[in-house]
Amino acid sequence: MATTVSSTPVKFGVFVPQGWRLDLTEIEDPIEQYETMTRVGQQAESAGYDSIWVFDHFHTVPTPELETTFECWSITAGLLRDTSTINVGQMVGCNGYRHPAVYAKIASTCDVMGHGRLYAGIGAGWYEHEWRAYFGEFPETRERMGAFREACEIIHRMWTEDYPKFSGKYYTIDGPINQPKGVRKPHPSFWIGGGGEKVTLKLVAKWGDACNVSSNPDELRHKLDVLKGHCDDVGRNYDEIIKSTSLTIHLVENEGQEEQETARARGEQSYEAYAKNTIVGTPEKVVARIQPLIEAGANYFILSFPRIAYDQSMMQRFAEQVMPQFETSQPVGGPR
Repeated sequence: MATTVSSTPVKFGVFVPQGWRLDLTEIEDPIEQYETMTRVGQQAESAGYDSIWVFDHFHTVPTPELETTFECWSITAGLLRDTSTINVGQMVGCNGYRHPAVYAKIASTCDVMGHGRLYAGIGAGWYEHEWRAYFGEFPETRERMGAFREACEIIHRMWTEDYPKFSGKYYTIDGPINQPKGVRKPHPSFWIGGGGEKVTLKLVAKWGDACNVSSNPDELRHKLDVLKGHCDDVGRNYDEIIKSTSLTIHLVENEGQEEQETARARGEQSYEAYAKNTIVGTPEKVVARIQPLIEAGANYFILSFPRIAYDQSMMQRFAEQVMPQFETSQPVGGPR
């Protein structure tokens, strides 16, 4: 099955530093940590990015440290009020951390606060030690995915029905009122993260406005082909769905100096290990690395930049030197 293609501009978002990736540790004052996060979001807005993003986590990664991690939905609300035009999303909200009816209510309120600029992300959740620390038990994958399936339907009903009812294995709702339902029509933009072919991509086809899948070109193409099949099965227009992936970018000034220019960002990590999960290169090389993902069907990229809390020049350079290369129509998997 070939991936459906159409012409649409490619769009870019950027993660702001919220602490989860130990990306605020050099700032001691929690107020200044928060204001730094906000300033990065405002600079991304000024630079022309379509969106800024946060994670839904409580403990740091790769290990839980006694360091700042700002709560996802609180900062989503704050960022929506601290900006004026840029969209704000979560990649992604953890279903197990909030009842889906409550999630829908929070998201609706945030969408109004941002005048329709919310990208509401949802996923099944995976961070076991964090889940156990806050909630005591970590459900098996089968249980988490079952709850996730029900949650997506409940959230959609909360956004589209006046007195939604649902009775499932994991959740029951009996006519909860959700007013206002949001500003964006027909409902807040719903981003479903994950590449599971039997559950998650089916949920995208049925309920999602966007997906977020692998950044490997071959795997991405395969996942989008699976998504296209699910769309055909349920009668959904595949081209309506945003096809996003996430990338870590490290722009360098000088070709041939990649190892030296990445030294501070990677710390004790070898350059080989760092470059395995990071696109490192000049703007021209970064464009060349992104292009195969577009050809595979991606039309939206959510970016991470190293040390963005302390230096936003790389984010600015990407906006000035890379983003314009994709402003004309490209062959991608579907429009906004």
